[in-house]
Amino acid sequence: MTDTNAKETFSFQTEVGQLLDIVAGSLYSNREIFLRELISNASDACDKLRYETLTNPSLAKNADQFAVLLAADEKAKTLSVSDNGIGMNHDDLLETLGTIARSGTGAFLEALKEGEKGEVGLIGQFGVGFYSAFMVADSVDVLTRKAGEEQSWLWASDGKGQFAIEPGNRTECGTTVILHMKKDAKEFLEEARIRHIVKTYSDHISFPVLLDAEPLNSASAIWTRNPKEVTDDQHTEFYHHTSHAFDKPWLTLHNRVEGMVSHTSLLYVPSSAPFDLYDAERKSHVKLYVNRVFISENTKGLIPTYLRFLRGVVDSEDLSLNVSREMLQSDPALAKIKTALTKKVIGALKKKAQKAADEYSTFWGNFGAVFKEGLIEDPSLRDRILEVCRFSSTHNGELTSLSDYVERSKEGQDEIYYITGEDAKKIAQSPHLEGFKAKGVEVLLLSDHVDEFWLQHITEFEGKKFKSVTRGATNLDKISGDENADDDSDDDASSMGLNELIAAIKMELGEAVKDVRPSKRLTDSPVCLIADDGDMDVNLERLLKQHGQLQDGMPRILELNPDHRMVKKLAERAKSEGAASDDLLKDAAHLLLDQARISEGEIPADPASFVRRLSAVMDSAF
Repeated sequence: MTDTNAKETFSFQTEVGQLLDIVAGSLYSNREIFLRELISNASDACDKLRYETLTNPSLAKNADQFAVLLAADEKAKTLSVSDNGIGMNHDDLLETLGTIARSGTGAFLEALKEGEKGEVGLIGQFGVGFYSAFMVADSVDVLTRKAGEEQSWLWASDGKGQFAIEPGNRTECGTTVILHMKKDAKEFLEEARIRHIVKTYSDHISFPVLLDAEPLNSASAIWTRNPKEVTDDQHTEFYHHTSHAFDKPWLTLHNRVEGMVSHTSLLYVPSSAPFDLYDAERKSHVKLYVNRVFISENTKGLIPTYLRFLRGVVDSEDLSLNVSREMLQSDPALAKIKTALTKKVIGALKKKAQKAADEYSTFWGNFGAVFKEGLIEDPSLRDRILEVCRFSSTHNGELTSLSDYVERSKEGQDEIYYITGEDAKKIAQSPHLEGFKAKGVEVLLLSDHVDEFWLQHITEFEGKKFKSVTRGATNLDKISGDENADDDSDDDASSMGLNELIAAIKMELGEAVKDVRPSKRLTDSPVCLIADDGDMDVNLERLLKQHGQLQDGMPRILELNPDHRMVKKLAERAKSEGAASDDLLKDAAHLLLDQARISEGEIPADPASFVRRLSAVMDSAF
């Protein structure tokens, strides 16, 4: 139990200390954003208390008088930002103002270090906008009292490694942040400067922002206004407030729906990917309001997880004000809103893809891997989702839709060919693609982890089946290609000794391979490995091994290029007398298998033996 009379001193979490060092060096050229962040935090605190009063009326003393109060004292060189919101207790202060309790902190700090002064800010995206106060303040005090509790607390720090917490003397719930301003930040104590900042950045705040009892903002919910009356700048600032981000929204969707479940939505698609996009919790960050009363920010019943990049608000008068956050997950009215919102977003993305392909490519680079999760999670909208999906391919280096791929298909091509892997650039160089390139047959390059899994649910598109180029036999002869090469490798396989070579390799490798056979997909490389029809695809097997879900994979098929000079030489050697005891042929069998593994980014099964065999073969060449 916390001693309510003792002053305690703590050290900041290591990441916070690093963050404060960066902030103190003026990460932003535009330091005035500190006030926006503090006002935004105060507004959130009022929102949270207003929600709590729905289920705990005893907290509702000031429920109709929520406000953010600003006070500047030029003589004392202090600026205060106060609210009568939810407040904090001792543990809240430790958790909120002593640590960055968010994943991805390392990547966040790395990005801050690499960033330049004045570039798009990153602090807000990690929910640590409070620390921006140290850009303008030598020290900061936080006097706070949590709603429903008797004890108040004072948090104080100079931002140089430590902070102190001791009992405070606040009589009402809420929080006051007191900034002791730096000498070069006196401008932020001037009334005209404060007024300008609030009007520029915080006009959309739905609670009054007061300076000497005078309102500085319009204090009306921006989503309730006529969409035609809201400017781009106002949208940008509201997006900053709701998302705690500093980029501009790439797409804005402001809609009012009347019907069985009426609702208003103001949704934004960011222009850059948030840092928590791939968090395991996959939280939604669209705020739900009921009659302009904040209910929740994390409800998967409102926004599907594959649209978790969306920011903004949804407000409905047809939901119950006293509904609990738990009940929201199964509320049928909310499910109807969710479906309507999802269709609206997908429809807007479809229009954007058609009218601004280049812009859409940037969006897809940021969020495509997340959006494709909907192909698995939302069967009812799968066709609509697939329409707006884009894929890298071997066509011309640009993203393509499946419809465009099908339209470009060759005569006789019954499949949509694809290859999966962890890196689009690497798989674009895969030997498995050689025959397809020679025929001018386009192959999709799928490098997101989710690709392996949605392909288990969708097997065809517009009558053409999806076919992995790394699994099963590939008959390219039926496809009309751009080349006139005459492939008669099967006809003279016997005369060139290929059959004997295949038999020798099978004998030597044994169960290490499932089969050895001539390849119709190779033109330049001597060998490649493929999975048999019905077996797990190569990349999926690799992914499951990485995540510990699979120990040993299935043996794969080794394909030889009959036209490759090295294979022909080995085939001639396999025809000669004594081939059965030829050590070089035995070593070559293992080296060919290891070469196929290396070309896929794997390592030889036995690196020491690989080196020994390679040395022996090289030695015999001299």
